Formats: sequence, C-alpha cells, structure tokens
Amino acid sequence: MVTEKNADRAGHDFGADPLTLVLGGDGWLRADGTTLGADNGIGVAAALAVLDTPPHDPAPLPPIEALFTVDEETGLTGAFGLDGGMLTGRTLVNLDTEEWGDIFIGCAGGGDSRITLPVSADPCAAPVVATLSLSVSGLLGGHSGLCIHEGRGNAVGLAARLAEAAVRGGGGSAAVRLVSMSGGDKRNAIPRECAATVAVCAGGRAAVDAALDAARTEADAIRQEYGGLEAGMRLEVVQPAEASPSPPPLPLTAASTDASLTLLRALPHGALRMSTAVPGLVETSNNLASVVPVAGGEGGSLSALLIQTSTRSALLPALEAVRRSIAALATALGGSVTSDEAYPGWAPNPASRIVRLTAAAVEGVTGRAPGIGAIHAGLECGIISSRVPGGLDAVSFGPTITGAHSPDEAVRVDTVGPFYEALVRLLGVLAKEE
Repeated sequence: MVTEKNADRAGHDFGADPLTLVLGGDGWLRADGTTLGADNGIGVAAALAVLDTPPHDPAPLPPIEALFTVDEETGLTGAFGLDGGMLTGRTLVNLDTEEWGDIFIGCAGGGDSRITLPVSADPCAAPVVATLSLSVSGLLGGHSGLCIHEGRGNAVGLAARLAEAAVRGGGGSAAVRLVSMSGGDKRNAIPRECAATVAVCAGGRAAVDAALDAARTEADAIRQEYGGLEAGMRLEVVQPAEASPSPPPLPLTAASTDASLTLLRALPHGALRMSTAVPGLVETSNNLASVVPVAGGEGGSLSALLIQTSTRSALLPALEAVRRSIAALATALGGSVTSDEAYPGWAPNPASRIVRLTAAAVEGVTGRAPGIGAIHAGLECGIISSRVPGGLDAVSFGPTITGAHSPDEAVRVDTVGPFYEALVRLLGVLAKEE
C-alpha cells in the first residue's frame, strides 16, 4: 500500500500501528487520517480466498498459480525481478483495478527521475530582517496516474509559486532568499502538503511588507484557480513570531534561490498529452512528486534539494522524451539527474480470449456489458508478460476504490462481493475449458 497520512496523524507508524477503519453510512470503508490499503489489499485478499477454497467445493477451479509481488507501489520491484520460468500458466487475471463493472486491457508504462540540485548558503550582508513561512496543505492529492488529468493542485508547485512571489515582491533574490522547502512524499501520489521558508535580507520593513503582500496576492490567485475543486485547501503566508533563541539556518545565495525556484516552477506537472486512439485517456503525464531539503551546509543550512518526478506514458518514446526534457532543464540549472529503468506499458488486445471470458463473467453478475478500456496507471501486466516466454493473455478488474494513494482512499463495500463472484465465475469457465 501507499503509506500516506494527514498532518494530524504525523505520529502514525505504518509498520507498527493499526489502521482505524471507518464504515460510513454511505457504504464506503475508509481509514481515519491515513490510506486504507484497499489498493491492493483487496486483490491479495481475493487471491487468498481462491486458494482457500475447499478441494470439494461445488464451484470448479482450474489449475492456479497465485503470484504475489513485493514493492509494487514503490518501484514494481517484485515484477521486475520475476523469473518468468517459474510460471507454467499463460493466462493472467490481474486483480488490481478500481472501477467495478469495467475491465481493463491496457495500461501506461512509467519511470522516475531523481534530481539533485546542489545549493549554496551565505549570510546576509546585514542581519536578517525577517523570515516568512509559506505553506500549502489540505489538497486532495491522489493517484498520480488516475487523477493526473483532473486539475488537482500540486502542493510543491503551488508552494514554489508562493515563494517566487515573495522573492519577486520583496525586491528579487538579492533581497529575499529561499531558506528551505519541503513537501510531497510518494513518487506515485500528487503532493498534498508543502512548506517553504524565505528570509528578507535587505530593504527593511518595507521589503518584508512587500514580500508578504505579493505572496498573499499569489495565494488569492491560487484560491481563484483551485477553490472550486480544492475545497479543503489551506494557504498560509505568515511572519512567525521570533521564538527560538538559536539562529535560523543561513539563507541560500541569490543564485541558488533563483535556480531552485526556477526549477520547481518549470518542471511539468499534469496531463501532457491525451490519447488519439482511446478518447478521454491520458497518453503522457508527469507528476512533480516531492522536494526534500538536504542539510549539510554551515549552521544547518541546505547543501542540496532532492526533487523527484514520475512520468507515465502509453508510448515509451514519449515517456523518455519527457524525461530527457526534465534532465535538460535540471542540468542547465546546475543539477544532476538519475533515472530508473522505465517499466513497459501493457498493449491492449481487445480480441483476447481472457478479455471475452471476463466480460461475460462480469456481465453475468451485473446484468450489463462491461466497459472495456485502458488505464493511465502502472499495472504489472506488461512487466509480468514480458518476463514470460511467449507472453501472457491478460485482463484486469476489481471492486470500486476511490482516492487511492491519499488518506481519502475508500472502497465501496457493496462492490467487493460481486467482484469476487465474477472472479469465481470466470475461474469456473476456465476450469471447464481445461
């Protein structure tokens, strides 16, 4: 599961603490303040339930190999490491999609880019006039593939907008400098929270007021843009009361401030191209996933920013073209980039046998023909198929899950039983064909 939590659950330890489950009167199961893990605990549970079927159960089962992969959400490690020679089956039923009543026969591939931007800090010529705190929180976040086309706010990008406005309004980076920025968490989640600190080094009280006014004006503009969608969005632009006797970290130099904010403002986020083959499907996208400060300079000041982006595309050349653009931008600003091996997409085959049989099984439960489509998310079908000599005939379906990769994750309870019934029906048909 993707382990995301709200700020008020900062002490929650996913490795030790239980989830607090909440079943609403609307029929949705959620976790209180954290991700739920229905993605993809439901698929694991269904596979285990099939394996637990008594040998003499009236419902027939075909020979089954149940494949459980590790670290799917953090890098598809298990699928990449699979020795396809382990498997004798050539039909794959993947239980990892989130719209009950529809089935999926294709998905996007993906790959990450990790940027290291070295920065330098330097004392102001005179004592710091003031430090300003800028923060974005309460955003929807969500799955960086399934939700990327919806125009949801990206906390890292929006916090960079606030910081850039403060710098510009206060007289430029010679007068107002970035001290730190931190936000986002998971590579495959749209960042929900981000905070930045800037220092006013020159210009006196007038520069402080101008920087605050500019950042607050930018915050108002952001509310106009996103307020209709991001109902829980919180933007704060404040000058904290001086409470700590210890001196704050040194601000970045003007050059490092400019480079940092230029990079964060210019990195792409969102749907970059829609498919011309499948109406309404995102073909290529990029998620500005996180920015992490690295303290290694004098007095705890920053020595680098680590920035992660995640690119998806149904077309591998398009995916790599985006990653080359990201690398060119980061390199031009003095950074370095490492990119992992992109995982392949899963090419649709509408004429496949398992697609036809799955559609019939789902229709037998719902009473309607299922929608058949592709998904802008990273299913493992393409990777697993590429590891098996001759490939696999694959399909994917599951119950209804919303808000995956965010604390809003929920599963519609009344879709789980029908999903499992359709799975058993499908296996029964496969058993008779053996």
